[in-house]
Amino acid sequence: MSGPAASAPADHRAPALEVHGLTVHYGDVLALEDVSLTLQPGTVCGLIGMNGSGKSTLFKAIMGTVKPDRGSVSIAGATPRAARRAGVVGYVPQSEDVDWSFPLSVHDVVMMGRYGFQGFTRRPRPADREAVAEALDRVELTDLADRRIGALSGGQRKRAFVARGLAQGADVLLLDEPFAGVDRRSEATITELLRELAEGGATVLVSSHDLEALPRLADEAVLLLRRVLFHGATDEAVRPEQLARAFGLDLTGRTED
Repeated sequence: MSGPAASAPADHRAPALEVHGLTVHYGDVLALEDVSLTLQPGTVCGLIGMNGSGKSTLFKAIMGTVKPDRGSVSIAGATPRAARRAGVVGYVPQSEDVDWSFPLSVHDVVMMGRYGFQGFTRRPRPADREAVAEALDRVELTDLADRRIGALSGGQRKRAFVARGLAQGADVLLLDEPFAGVDRRSEATITELLRELAEGGATVLVSSHDLEALPRLADEAVLLLRRVLFHGATDEAVRPEQLARAFGLDLTGRTED
């Protein structure tokens, strides 16, 4: 895998995602401070940071569901709202953000990714059903299509939401801790799919605590502690001296004041 380097040739493609000067408060609490980053098409970028570092807030600000105090977000040249309406961006939230008691089948959840193609009627067409069937097959959930989403295991639920993004055909995919609490099979399936999507030109921003596996998944990584501490090659990001900054530790493992 390759990552950004000073010696790399200039990339003249339009950025898939541009975040500039993003600052977000929740009341008096500073969640993000002057966050800027740019991702090119065909990239998997890992987002690294401890709990409370602002990762989920960054995802929500990119999606436009959290309003920043200042700063801007551009997704394939569009505003978050326009990108959502056009189906350009897909989002796989943390499990805690989903009401698993809602009576939807796995098929229903994946079909939600096709709503942007169906107009006001929400009536699936053959192309919608084909896209959903293909997405379910790719995440190995075809046999569970009629099962309630809340009855699935943690890994199966994450795969269902990844399938929703696949059915949507999103060019930019955001995944907030997709590997938390999942089984090895689901982790391997999701990792392979994300790499395939990037190879096809999609852009993926994924937060993860699995630092050992991250270099196999991500081309580059962002270290976040309310602001961007580092953005570059993944193998550089996971060096102890870099991680110490992101997790508030010195090199002896003691927590900084």
